[in-house]
Amino acid sequence: MTSAVLSAAPASAPAQSAPSPQLANLLEVNGIEVIYNHVILVLKGVSLNVPEGRIVALLGGNGAGKTTTLRAVSNLLRGERGEVTKGMIQLRGERIENLSPADLVQRGVVQVMEGRHCFAHLTIEENLLTGGYTLKNKGDISANLDKVYSYFPRLKTRRTSQAAYTSGGEQQMCAIGRALMTSPRMVLLDEPSMGLAPRIVEEVFDIVRDLNQKEKVTFLLAEQNTNMALKYADYGYIMESGRIVMDGSATDLASNEDVKEFYLGVGGEERKSFRDVKSYKRRKRWLA
Repeated sequence: MTSAVLSAAPASAPAQSAPSPQLANLLEVNGIEVIYNHVILVLKGVSLNVPEGRIVALLGGNGAGKTTTLRAVSNLLRGERGEVTKGMIQLRGERIENLSPADLVQRGVVQVMEGRHCFAHLTIEENLLTGGYTLKNKGDISANLDKVYSYFPRLKTRRTSQAAYTSGGEQQMCAIGRALMTSPRMVLLDEPSMGLAPRIVEEVFDIVRDLNQKEKVTFLLAEQNTNMALKYADYGYIMESGRIVMDGSATDLASNEDVKEFYLGVGGEERKSFRDVKSYKRRKRWLA
């Protein structure tokens, strides 16, 4: 895929390296546009790659288009009256724009929605078991449940509690655990840190890294907490106003002066005063 870094990116920024060519892309998103209600253009030529076995972060502020991108991949747009009108999305070389969400689950792709969306009236364990409905072998369901409890021991302790009466962190763990019940190859994780205490956020991200390293689950995660996401991801894409404006390895993005100022809260060496920073923010160089 041609790099999505815009030509308007600052000349002082280091050249962004593409994902390792030795790794096959599990997911390829090529120049997609998404329109809601047949009128509202939300995504404008978004392209990205997710190599198999890696954690890729989709970064940006609220309204940048991160959630819409994930929903385009998982085909959950139709429930929001949205559709992909241009471009293509491929999973292992197969075009998937017209597949149903259920078809994608069968192919190993599952999304964890923003806001967790646990079934409030069900217990934690009942919530988890709803994720195993695609598995026909009871032995597989039992094995997956044991695996979820091994990664989330707190869920085992709270397995008989109604989800409505558990903490936000426990509900986030339940939502991720429910996705794991499907035996996924790839998890689309939307805003996992939202509304959680910093200690719980780190615990959730530690588990994501363990799942990636031990279970070889590929992750595409949308996250506003850029600092945390780049700490755990291998590669990142930054979105603004429905476009990819910058991409690179997590290390390169974390050290980029623009990313540090706009997304990590660290000002550049030449911009000491608040007045200068405010003026600079009005003319982000990649949007000029």
